Amino acid sequence: MGKIAICKKLNDMGILNPTGYKKLELKQNYNNSGIKNNSYLWTPSTIRNILNNEIYIGNTVQGKRRVKSYKIHKLENVPQEEWIKVENTHLKIIEKEIFEKARKISQNDTRVQNSGILSIWAGLLRCGDCGFAMHKKTCKNKIGKIYEYYICGTYKKKSKVKCTRHNLKVEELEQAILQTIQEQIKSLVNVSEIIREFEEKDNNNLQNESIRSFKSEKRQEIEKLGNLKRFLYEDWKNGDLTRNEYLEYKQKYDENIEKLEIAIRNIDEQSNKEKEINFNNYKFIKEFEENKNIFKLDREILLELIEYIEVFENNKIRIHFKFTK
Repeated sequence: MGKIAICKKLNDMGILNPTGYKKLELKQNYNNSGIKNNSYLWTPSTIRNILNNEIYIGNTVQGKRRVKSYKIHKLENVPQEEWIKVENTHLKIIEKEIFEKARKISQNDTRVQNSGILSIWAGLLRCGDCGFAMHKKTCKNKIGKIYEYYICGTYKKKSKVKCTRHNLKVEELEQAILQTIQEQIKSLVNVSEIIREFEEKDNNNLQNESIRSFKSEKRQEIEKLGNLKRFLYEDWKNGDLTRNEYLEYKQKYDENIEKLEIAIRNIDEQSNKEKEINFNNYKFIKEFEENKNIFKLDREILLELIEYIEVFENNKIRIHFKFTK
């Protein structure tokens, strides 16, 4: 569902929005300037804020807004890269994988039809030439049959000279995507072997031992340099070194320690990145295996397997799968 459809469903069910819940159910003295006439209805902005709030996965994020200056007591938004985030500060109620998937889907262009139904292709189709989202249209042919098709958003909304129609019927799109997915599944004839390779790679004790050995060696070097720094200080205090000599040697030791610490961080980041890639690829292959007998497309399958689809003229498409091996 899109955010508007979610709002309508919650409001139809009589579910209070967060402000209404705090005031009426929890009896808190809580006020929200955005609520008018005690109308505790859900809005798309509330849904968007919840889908992006990391408190649900156990993280605390602060510093999103600040006072403009000590003279101007007006709040301003802080750039996201400057927010203060501390992970695992409390018990999570949503798995991070599900949270990230929902947040990513919510960032797609998922405008719904007049019927309020979200298309299974929402946010997945892009013009292969200008890169903008494809827009859905309906048309009735001479015998009265209604069919759906997509055209380039730039052509439809902005300019008919900046891009072309890129016209593509929905039934032709569905047939092409379903056939391609089925062919991809067939090409993974040894899918069990691929899954086993991923599992072995993730549990490669030799590789893990190599990383542990590397980090242990670097930490020993850091400890050794730390001891040298302490001896250096004592030599300076005892008069065996001048102040300039002490500062010069200390700077060299500090620089070497920093390089070693950077090396440890780099190997950790590289290892974590590789594990993440392997895990994502493993999940993708598992999805293919679980969906190997699909004969009909739905939105869940598309979101699991496909990153996005480019549409070109002459009914040509390019599918970007999430699998990156």
